[in-house]
Formats: sequence, structure tokens, C-alpha cells
Amino acid sequence: MTLPSRADVVVIGGGIIGASIAYYLGKKGVPDVLLLERGLMGGGSTGKCAGGIRTQFSTEVNIRCSLVSRGVFDGFEAEFGVDPEFHRIGYLFLAADERQWSVLRSNVLLMERLGLEVELMDRGEIQRRWPFLHVDDLVGGSYTPQDGYAGPYEVLWGFISGAKRLGALLREEVEVTAILVDRGRVTGVETSRGERVRTEVVVNAAGPHAAKVARLAGLDIPVRPLRRQIFFTAPFDGLPPAFPLVIDMEHGWYIRREGKALLLAGPQDGESSFNETTDFAGQEWAAERSLHRVPVLERAHLAGGWAGLYEISPDHHAILGAFPEVRGFICANGFSGHGFQHSPAVGMVIAELIVEGTASTLDIHPLRPERFREGDLIHEPLTAFRNE
Repeated sequence: MTLPSRADVVVIGGGIIGASIAYYLGKKGVPDVLLLERGLMGGGSTGKCAGGIRTQFSTEVNIRCSLVSRGVFDGFEAEFGVDPEFHRIGYLFLAADERQWSVLRSNVLLMERLGLEVELMDRGEIQRRWPFLHVDDLVGGSYTPQDGYAGPYEVLWGFISGAKRLGALLREEVEVTAILVDRGRVTGVETSRGERVRTEVVVNAAGPHAAKVARLAGLDIPVRPLRRQIFFTAPFDGLPPAFPLVIDMEHGWYIRREGKALLLAGPQDGESSFNETTDFAGQEWAAERSLHRVPVLERAHLAGGWAGLYEISPDHHAILGAFPEVRGFICANGFSGHGFQHSPAVGMVIAELIVEGTASTLDIHPLRPERFREGDLIHEPLTAFRNE
């Protein structure tokens, strides 16, 4: 199908972030939004994430992103006509030493200041509530009962159908091969099909491929892809039907229900690559940490797994906004594993930035692209433990 010769905004990337931005641009009344996806919609990181939705972070900007987004997830079915399958099972972070415990205590103070429901508990209380957990090596934990997980496909489809309903044009298997810039201003894009689309606004929502897309505009975005493996068991009745998503800070391991089965974290690579395969070493990593924290899993059967790519920024925070040297090129990148859960807030603020010239729902100044060259990075202690 032929692309239009012009668009008000071209969004590059058909994952959850790009789809959300297209939807909220439509809500802002932007008539001609064109979203281009190099593969299939949701075929990248979105379709391979664990769907976590949490408020437990160490920085105010991440917590506020979570709160705005959670409000959307709460009313998602009413707004989009799609059940997001939001399971409020809670999040339980486990601390195995004083350094981790100190991070949790600081997080709780911040979260309480922002009005969140959160509990700090010792290992005895953790054992009482969730007796299947091995707690002898723990100091304590923090629990947020209103957190949980939702369905990535369901949420993606809600944004896609909503964007289309509002007039956006979404095209798969169309790769942007050039971003045209004239005198410091975006003027259009060229595609792998040889077509040219005139536009004054391009949004980089390319996930792990963000750095490549930025280079098309002569810019540098410090985003690198890291593989994270995930495994699942066969149906297993040795644990309660519902329990929190548990994160072991010591190893970056987590567990949650996936229907009657269980979802288990595998390792996250240390070296950047676009590798999306699982391996035996990853299975061993997942099995060892699962058996240590939940001994009853010795009766479970590992049935399979998959791997996806995190788009990691140097400070593990999103990169939102424009570079002053190329007007009209907008970044929505570097979510470092939090893209799915923060996608509603990101769609809102990027749409506001494009239409109104500034974001009003959230203060995104701390997330500006220039912070890296300015040396003004954001410190997020939880990222040291490589959680979900």
C-alpha cells in the first residue's frame, strides 16, 4: 500500500511506545499521524516482556510515570474496549544484605511522600505471609499491594485500535532508511520501499534500534540492546493460585504466575547484542536461583522460554524530548525494561510536547536527551540489582 506524501508526525517503531504516542497524538487532534514499523507491530521488545506494572522505584520521575500510567491501566477497558488483564497481585522486593535493605527503606520513604501504599517488613513477616519462600538469608523486603502485571498484547492492541480509530495510519514492514534534515529542521523521511514522506516531526520510538535511527538524523542516543532470558514452567499447583511478583534483589531473579504455570526470570546479558535466543546456561541460571528462593520448585518442570531485548540507557532512565540541534526530532527511548509499564505516560507527554511545545502531565526535564553530555545523569539504586 502506498504511503502518503506527507504527514504531520511520523512515528518510527510499532511497539507499545510508538502505538501509545500515535494514540495520544490522535487524542490531541493531530490529523495525519503515520507510524512505520520495520517488522510486525509488537514483534520486538513489547511482545517479549513480562508485563510488570510497579511503583517501586528509587526516583520520583519513575514513580510519577508509574502513577500516571497505572491510572490508564485502571480505566483501560472503559477507554479502549480491551481488557488489559491487569492482575493486582502486588510486588515484593527481597533484600539479602544491608545495602539492599537501605535502598528499600529509602524507596519506602519516597513512595510514602508521594502517597503510595507500601509496606516494609522483616523476614519473619515475609515468611508468615508467603511461607513457600526461603528467607533465612534475607534482611527484609518491601511490598506494594496495588502493583501487578498486565497483558502486553492486549494493551498494545488497545493502543493500535485506538490510534486507528482516531485517524492514524499504521504500516508494517516499512523501514525508515533516511531522515531528511535541512538547516537544523526535520523535513521528511525516506523508506526501504523508496518512498519519501514530507514531515516536520519525527518520533524515534525504535526501542533497541534507537541509536541506529538517531544516527539517520546525525544524532547520538546512548541506547544499547541487552538480552534478557525468561523461562516458564508446565502447570504447577505446588504454589498458591495468586501471590506477588517476587524480585530477589541479590540476583535480579523474579517469579510470578502465568495462568496455571510460572514465569521465571533468566539472566540479563552484560554485553550488548541483538541476540534473542535462549540457552542452556540461562536455564541453569534460572533453575538454580528458583530452587534457592522457592525450594518447592524442585517438583516443577521447565517447559520453555524466550528472550527479548532491553533498550538500556546509561542511567537506566528513559530519554524523552528533543535535541536542540535538530528541531522536530523527538526521542522516546532508553526505557531499560520499563517501557511497557510507562507507555501510557510516555504517549501523553510526547503528544503534549509535539502539540503544545511542552509536557504538562509530567516534568520530563530530568529525562532530556542532553543530560548525558551535560553529565546530569539520574541515579536509580534499584538498577544495580538488575531486576525486571
